[in-house]
Amino acid sequence: MFRFFIIIYLFLFIGCSIKEPKKSESVVILLKTPLLKFYDKGFLTKYDDFIDLKIFTAGQLVLELKIYKDKVCKDSFRCVSSKEFNSIYFDSSYKNKFLYELFSK
Repeated sequence: MFRFFIIIYLFLFIGCSIKEPKKSESVVILLKTPLLKFYDKGFLTKYDDFIDLKIFTAGQLVLELKIYKDKVCKDSFRCVSSKEFNSIYFDSSYKNKFLYELFSK
C-alpha cells in the first residue's frame, strides 16, 4: 500500500513539472541590427508563458533566446528586461513586448 502512495506522489509532482510546448516549428529568421545579424534557420517553440527561439548555422546552435512578456534571456548573458533588451539591440522606441508579440504571431 505504501508503494502505491509513493507512485501516486511521484506521478502528481514529477509528471506535472514537465512543460509541454504548445507549438514547435522550424523558421527562417532574419535579424539585422548593429549587434544582432542573423539570416539562418531555427526552431521556434511556444510555451504557455514564454517563447524559446534557437537559431542554427551549419547545424551549430549560435543563438538561443527565451522570450517572456517582460524579459528576454539570451544563452550568453543574464536575463534582462524587455525594455533594456530593446534599447541595446533594437531601439528604445520599440514597445516593451515587441519581441514577444512578434514571435507570438
